[in-house]
Amino acid sequence: MELEQSTQTVHVAAPRTALVTGAGRGIGRGVALGLVRAGYAVGLVGRTRSRLAEVADEVAALGGTAVVAAADLVDRRAVADAVVRVETGLPGGIGLLVNNAGVIEQRETDLVADDVEDVWRVVETNVRGPLLVSHAVLPGMLARGSGRVLNLASGSGHKVMTAYTGYAISKGALSRLTTLLDGQYRHRGIRTLDLAPGVVRTDMTAAMPVHAGRTAWTSVAEVVELVRAFGDGELDALSGRFVRAGADTVASLQAAAERIVALDARTLRLVPDGPHDPAV
Repeated sequence: MELEQSTQTVHVAAPRTALVTGAGRGIGRGVALGLVRAGYAVGLVGRTRSRLAEVADEVAALGGTAVVAAADLVDRRAVADAVVRVETGLPGGIGLLVNNAGVIEQRETDLVADDVEDVWRVVETNVRGPLLVSHAVLPGMLARGSGRVLNLASGSGHKVMTAYTGYAISKGALSRLTTLLDGQYRHRGIRTLDLAPGVVRTDMTAAMPVHAGRTAWTSVAEVVELVRAFGDGELDALSGRFVRAGADTVASLQAAAERIVALDARTLRLVPDGPHDPAV
């Protein structure tokens, strides 16, 4: 492998491989196939083996390489086993982790009117899943001195919501995980990013009353291009921060990166009420 020398540390080029969770359908399937078209080998992880197998057939038809590993992403042992299978099955190990799998509440309502067990199901799936997968994938990346973790985020984690309480809580927590991984491992060659996919037409979004009658959708291609660019290191300057498909492009982010970092923008933090605020 080529070594990229910096004044602070030595970074090893990450393998052009990716583990995508929730890869059996929706955005996950689109991202996996898009990465294959861009030359990546992929690990397909999700709960339903038959759906993953169908995507693996699509990968094969494109002339690509796919490793299938079915797992319930809130089951620690199942996640660990799946990651081992993908890590050993992909050439060079896992270079990019795409934490895509996620769910939303069954009803569009406020907390009191909702089923709190369903709210918790959403929080557990959307937080414990990425936490377990990241915990299992990171040791291999750290051993190689390189890797990238991309979390499928949402603007819901950064604004007040009148419904979907669990979803908003979970996406806020996921954004905090992104900042923590960046703070803990950036100096060891790991880059992290929050990517909000916008509103992509999927089974999940189609079932949400808030999107009834919507005609403007974010394309999967727009999501894929940002994922691909991050995997290829083109957005490393924004590690630990938030980008949105359908609004941001690779070119616009690269042009704004210096300003975003200087302002410490696009990240989850408490805004002080002045330069001497004792709360921060």
